[in-house]
Amino acid sequence: MRIGVFCGSSAGRVRYLEVAGEVGRTLARRGIEVVYGGGRVGAMGAVADGALDAGGSVVGVIPESMVAWEIAHDGLTELHVVDTMHERKALMADLADGFVVLPGGAGTMDEFFEIWTWAQLELHAKPIGLLNVDGFYDPLLAMVDHMVAEGLLKEPYRDMVLVDDDVERLLDRFAEYRPPAYRWVEDAPLG
Repeated sequence: MRIGVFCGSSAGRVRYLEVAGEVGRTLARRGIEVVYGGGRVGAMGAVADGALDAGGSVVGVIPESMVAWEIAHDGLTELHVVDTMHERKALMADLADGFVVLPGGAGTMDEFFEIWTWAQLELHAKPIGLLNVDGFYDPLLAMVDHMVAEGLLKEPYRDMVLVDDDVERLLDRFAEYRPPAYRWVEDAPLG
């Protein structure tokens, strides 16, 4: 099993780095391979180092331009170098069996929203979880609820994103995840 981890190349608060390292260690202890953005810096580096230090396997996917900036992690189990960010996201989606989203910036949000949109379009049926560290995602979740209230997002699609502040519980919920039996197109047959 492989879990894609979306997180930032920036460190943010020390707490976020600590949690990122713990996520890597937890995945390794559970025998789950990490798939992530391939960087050695920030939360990305902490996830990879945590998993590697715990004897886990880590697969990185990084665009050539970032390798040239010398931010690629050189101690990974496997590193895929791709041409573009689009290729990076597509390969990470293909390699992973589910996705954990840690606190991050615009790039993390881009990865999260794209993989969530792909799930809504039935391009995959993999679990997606927000690790809500110290309430980091509370404002985003309020906005998502607002989208539902305004009729711009259907409730089954909101519910397909699992939210927890504990990575162990979040991963336990992944095992039971089933995508909603719902299609956004009015009167479209399922399946």
